[in-house]
Amino acid sequence: MRSVEDHLARVTAAAVAPRPVRVGISEAQGLMCAEEVVVENALPAFDQAAIDGYAVRSVDVADAGAADEETGEQIIVTLPVVGEVRAGNRQPIRLQPGQAVKVETGAPLPTLADAVLPDKWTDGGLSKVRVGHSVRSGQYVRRTGDDVQPGDVAVRRGTVVGPAQVGLLAAVGQDKVSVHPRPRVAVISVGRELVDIDRDTGAGQVYDVASYALAASARDCGAEVHRVGIVGTDGVREAVEAQLQRSEVVVMTSALGGSASEDISSALAELGDLVVERIAMHPASVQGFGALGPDEVPTFLLPSNPMSALVAFEVMVRPLIRIALGKRQPMRRLVTAKSAASFESPEGRREYVRGQLMRDEDTGEFMVAPIPDNGSHLLVSLAEANCLIVVDPEVTEVRAGDDVVVAFLAQRG
Repeated sequence: MRSVEDHLARVTAAAVAPRPVRVGISEAQGLMCAEEVVVENALPAFDQAAIDGYAVRSVDVADAGAADEETGEQIIVTLPVVGEVRAGNRQPIRLQPGQAVKVETGAPLPTLADAVLPDKWTDGGLSKVRVGHSVRSGQYVRRTGDDVQPGDVAVRRGTVVGPAQVGLLAAVGQDKVSVHPRPRVAVISVGRELVDIDRDTGAGQVYDVASYALAASARDCGAEVHRVGIVGTDGVREAVEAQLQRSEVVVMTSALGGSASEDISSALAELGDLVVERIAMHPASVQGFGALGPDEVPTFLLPSNPMSALVAFEVMVRPLIRIALGKRQPMRRLVTAKSAASFESPEGRREYVRGQLMRDEDTGEFMVAPIPDNGSHLLVSLAEANCLIVVDPEVTEVRAGDDVVVAFLAQRG
């Protein structure tokens, strides 16, 4: 029986990252940048007003607001307003000493002006303005290159492109960027007993639940997913071979008891070695994995049991997809929590117990309530779970109050 660590190491070593592609910046959101985006032009490209007000020379209003030495009254400085500059203005304006120009936020700063007086520090005059507050040189001004200078790196390689990065790329005039694309994942269900959900089940037939659940899981962790649907054992080679040409990961589900897994391995033998073996974990202790086709595409054979398939995907397939996406931390976040109830765990296997993780608002400590196991086939318990309690193989019993390791799942809502 292979340990979880050994099997996971084998799986992740086979990760295939798609080659970087160049896409429009709106399409890049959520993907990892594959280049150093170097700025060619300064941002902002010109000195501009950072607030609505009046562009002035700071020296002309240096005394405003001070107390007059003779009368003790506040000094008011009056300046003629010689023009107005709106955002987007393309005609340069030159400010003479002792003058002011009305400006909007984002407007180019007139020549010789070195500061902007906010409207609230003035009387708002149009032909002349009374100023009761001084302003420092550079105050309320965005200088050329304050954000980035030519040669600066706007977005670094390995950065996940989010809203801020999209905005920055747009601000520096970059309409496209090189990114690591989403790995393409094909999901195939194998079994004569399966029917799709748009049909009625007959005697001995069940709905193909696993492929829908696994396709959703792959999409949830960032993949581009193609759900192939249901194939019989006699058609599995043709279906897999077709997907190997268009996918970075292939995931199959099938009943793995009896000769079913041997039939699938035999059908795929000419494409590569798909090894079905026992893994020291529960659920999903029987799994298959191999690198198939000329490109050695990672190919999984998971149980048809939807609950087991989802846990196997979470433990084995998800990290591989996250690595293919270029993520530095492909594994789920782990925390330590106190178990709210006692439960048993099989010896010699790493147990993954569905749970509901809570946090004490007063102490900040985590507590986890295991969800009663009424059968590993029930999806209801996983739908209610927001975490998996990870129990080491040598632990056979967890008591209420014991510390346990918990892996966060995607939060609901």
